[in-house]
Amino acid sequence: MTRILPAAVVTWMLLLGSVSAPVWAKDPEKPRELEGVGVDEQLGRTIDLNLEFMGLDGYPKALKQYFRQGRPVILNLVYYTCPMLCNLVLNGETAVLREIPWTPGKEYDVITISIDPTETWNLAANKRQTVLSSFDRPAPGWHFFADYQGNVKKLAEQVGWRYKFDAKTQQYAHSSAIMILTPEGKVSRYLYGIRYKPQDVRLALAEAGEEKIGPLTVDKLLLWCFHYDPKAGAYVVAATNVMKAGGVLTMLAIGLFLLKMFRGERKAVPQLAVNQ
Repeated sequence: MTRILPAAVVTWMLLLGSVSAPVWAKDPEKPRELEGVGVDEQLGRTIDLNLEFMGLDGYPKALKQYFRQGRPVILNLVYYTCPMLCNLVLNGETAVLREIPWTPGKEYDVITISIDPTETWNLAANKRQTVLSSFDRPAPGWHFFADYQGNVKKLAEQVGWRYKFDAKTQQYAHSSAIMILTPEGKVSRYLYGIRYKPQDVRLALAEAGEEKIGPLTVDKLLLWCFHYDPKAGAYVVAATNVMKAGGVLTMLAIGLFLLKMFRGERKAVPQLAVNQ
């Protein structure tokens, strides 16, 4: 006898057939502007601590001045005139560090460097003032730098943080990720997205402080920063990724709802037989 599938199951199959492929499959329409942009984790790799960057006093500073002091280091690469994602990363970083009862310059350090070689140390100083004004307490160990002699590109390659300049929009395409480094300058862990959990950050800093190297990140959510599309009226690439993530959550919610319906149908069938 042919078994008839419950309506809930049929509906679920139709939904899967119609929308699951573009949600779960690898996006074949990734904009060419984003080719070569992303993160290749370089866990355990030691960065060149002799690389110099322009300090807030207008003089180049070597990274080794901020390492080998027994403190782990949070490294984030941004550009100070970024219209969206860099600010979200810095805001998320500031928010989570406020929740940790540690002080930059005491238990850990933070190094923020501009990837834009045209941005000056004055701009870095202004950005530091803006960021730390919302930190609510002294942070002597949060250092902001401008690029110097193209060294930021070398550093980005060493930590696997790949970005790209788009001449058409005069903006940088990049992803959202911060790196946790050990006191000896080894890459210990990557944290992705724009919102971070205090426990994750604190444990990552504690492990890095002991020169431990974290595991490869398997489940990582990369947000893209690209150009503003005046026709769409939005940051198209970033919006696309957020929509995909939202689509996955929607599918899960629908699946749970239909599963509940299916279970209800199974319970109803025996009851109906008894009544007959």
